[in-house]
Amino acid sequence: MNKPGEPSGAEGTSATGGQAKPGLPELPLVIVNRGAPLSKVGSFGSVWQVLHKIRWLPLIPVIMLTGGVIAMYFQPPGIRVAMRALGLQPGGGTKDPIAVPAPKAPVAVNSPAVRQVVALAKLVPEGELRTVAPPFGAGDARIAELKVEEGSKVESGAVLAILDNEAQLKAALESAQANVTQRTAALAQTRSQVQASREEAAAALARAEATARNAQADFERIDQLAKRGVSTEAALSKSRTARDETAREIDRLKATLSRFQSSDLEKQPDIVVAASNLGVAKSELSRAAQDLDKAYVRAPISGTVLTILVRPGEKPGTAGILKLGDLEHMKAEIEVFQTQIGYVSIGDRVTFTADSLPKPLEATVARIGLEVGRQTLVDTTPAANTDARVVKVQAALTPESSIIAQKYTNLQMVARISTRLAP
Repeated sequence: MNKPGEPSGAEGTSATGGQAKPGLPELPLVIVNRGAPLSKVGSFGSVWQVLHKIRWLPLIPVIMLTGGVIAMYFQPPGIRVAMRALGLQPGGGTKDPIAVPAPKAPVAVNSPAVRQVVALAKLVPEGELRTVAPPFGAGDARIAELKVEEGSKVESGAVLAILDNEAQLKAALESAQANVTQRTAALAQTRSQVQASREEAAAALARAEATARNAQADFERIDQLAKRGVSTEAALSKSRTARDETAREIDRLKATLSRFQSSDLEKQPDIVVAASNLGVAKSELSRAAQDLDKAYVRAPISGTVLTILVRPGEKPGTAGILKLGDLEHMKAEIEVFQTQIGYVSIGDRVTFTADSLPKPLEATVARIGLEVGRQTLVDTTPAANTDARVVKVQAALTPESSIIAQKYTNLQMVARISTRLAP
């Protein structure tokens, strides 16, 4: 019989019948075949229990993703604190994007984007550049004398050049003036003659009437004597003839005086003819004076002489004599492509740049053309479009920019128009 605390015979004895040693596994030991299939290890129930325990593992990522989306959408207090700490914006059910960096400055709502239209431009005087040509009717006249130089400032109507037909036209003017003087004297002479003739005719009529009265008295006296037999028939016939002749003389003188019956001396035919001749002479004088003006080239506007195209002794061609412009007020002419003109509006700010300018020029759009035409300004790059359709836009320079632009007439520049108007 074993003592208490001691193993029993079955437990303390090894498979060989020996006593079991402390620290060794109890016998009998189970022999495991390492080469046996895995399905034979353990029971089928143990495998099913393991699979039953891990069947919920695939749902963990789905639950985490769903929770994150719900948290971002409904934004609980904790999520909001985290979003503010990370500098992110919420989204989903809000009007802002989901989890994007917050802007550093607020953006204006419904503010149209600024669009920049780039085009070529040139500087021109406010009153346009004038090419001064010879007067109409100058013919083959050549330049005899130039009165100005490049850079000279002139007033409107000032003589810029004198042509070589001046002497010939001056002679014609002097001849016309002499003709007017002659016709004026002839008119005065005619007035004096008409006045004298009227006075002579009146005096002759008065004398004829007196003679007629005497002849009538002689006839009546001789007739009485003849009736009494004192006078002869021959004396009576002679007296009658004298009376009749004086009567006819009165009729002739009355007809002569009738030419001067008008109280207005200027309406007398001879004076009217003389006055008409004087009028023709004055017309010839006026035409000669106008012809003389064809010998002078005058300034059409007040401005500055920019370029002289001909010199004394040369005949002006189709290019004209010189170019004149008012440089006190400058403007820019922009050629905007027809595909971009819809973005441009009156009042848009314009900046002009060019290599020759000391600094960019500032201006505002003052006028937009109404006609699409062919471009005249071409870029220097080989790939530049040389036959585009453009609309001309006028830009008014600021006073400071206008002063700078006075030295750069016709300078080609690059214009950048800042506009907010959508086409």
